[in-house]
Amino acid sequence: MTKEKIVIIAVRKADQDEERFTSSIEELKSLSNTAGGEVIEVMTQKRERIHPATYIGSGKVTEINTVIDELDIDLVISNDELSPGQLRNLASLFGIRIIDRSQLILDIFAKRARTKEGKLQVELAQLEYMLPRLRGQGTEMSRLGAGIGTRGPGETKLETDQRHIRRRIYEIKQRLQTMVKQREQYRKRRKTNDVFQIAIVGYTNAGKSTLFNRLTNSRSLEEDQLFATLDPLTRQIKLPSGLEILITDTVGFLQDLPTSLIAAFKSTLEEVTEADFLIHMVDGSDPDLHQQQDTVIKLLEELDADTIPMLTVYNKKDQMNTAMIPINHPNILISALQPNDIDRLLQKIEALLKTEWGYYAVSINPDQGKLLLQLEQQTIIESKQFDETDQVYQIKGYMRKHIPLNRLIEE
Repeated sequence: MTKEKIVIIAVRKADQDEERFTSSIEELKSLSNTAGGEVIEVMTQKRERIHPATYIGSGKVTEINTVIDELDIDLVISNDELSPGQLRNLASLFGIRIIDRSQLILDIFAKRARTKEGKLQVELAQLEYMLPRLRGQGTEMSRLGAGIGTRGPGETKLETDQRHIRRRIYEIKQRLQTMVKQREQYRKRRKTNDVFQIAIVGYTNAGKSTLFNRLTNSRSLEEDQLFATLDPLTRQIKLPSGLEILITDTVGFLQDLPTSLIAAFKSTLEEVTEADFLIHMVDGSDPDLHQQQDTVIKLLEELDADTIPMLTVYNKKDQMNTAMIPINHPNILISALQPNDIDRLLQKIEALLKTEWGYYAVSINPDQGKLLLQLEQQTIIESKQFDETDQVYQIKGYMRKHIPLNRLIEE
């Protein structure tokens, strides 16, 4: 299949940091590649402020038109979100399809969604994004399903049926509400069972799915592409001490995520807020890792999840060319592909949990097998010895402070 030829257009505003601007362009190129396109040219312009009608100045429009003709370009992608008016004006000036960064991200999400809930969330975000942008989009946008930025809600003729879209938005919201309630009940059940929960968070393509797969021996999608994972997966694993925990792989974070998408994926991201502990995966080999860490931490703050205990895992040490200076603490440097590093990570998690949890020492009779099993599954056992004299097990370890030992014994 031939790849769509893409020109990226971007405005660097006077107050914009050059490093951040460059990284956003690189990210947009990666996103375009993930969507199945090929970036042929990047055209940038420095401006005091964005042009209200055409995003870029008239001179740059002429320049871009020349490139479109000479290189036979199929699609223009803007680095910033465009207003409905800017989209209309540029589509008319260029004579080919134009989408913006938000539309591209939504398109990738549409391609990546696997579960019914994921697909509905993407469709909702796309419809809410498109609704104010329908009028005068031209024939290229009259029918969905024709190239990058057009995947998603079926074959609906968007311009002619705003009522249909509003009705569809209402239906999706109702269906998602039911799914959210089911998810809440499931989470409540997990909380009642008091299973310790860890969520893996991080910038897209940091290696979250690779780690998740190594920890759980499962087969979630593991690709060197942005947003390889969209729907959260939860599995049960055992830590070295025998402690049983639930671990969840979550959707990758990204700078400048479309607001409609954050809103649509609120219920999915709630998996993060329900966690007892976070593993923050960072691609230690990425030159833009500090920016990426800041983006994740900012999003965690927005989710009110920034107070959850967290371990920063600097991944891909095998790909690092220079010494990486970690800025987040506590941290560990690993390659998720190395079994020894996975073992080190699990031991590090247990060591951190011990500092958070309370110490206990208890004597248990041999006939209290159920309690012994509970301690093995729900606490970190440091030592277990059988006292021949008193005919009891002497157990020492660490447990969560909100689960008093006497409650376990009463059970």
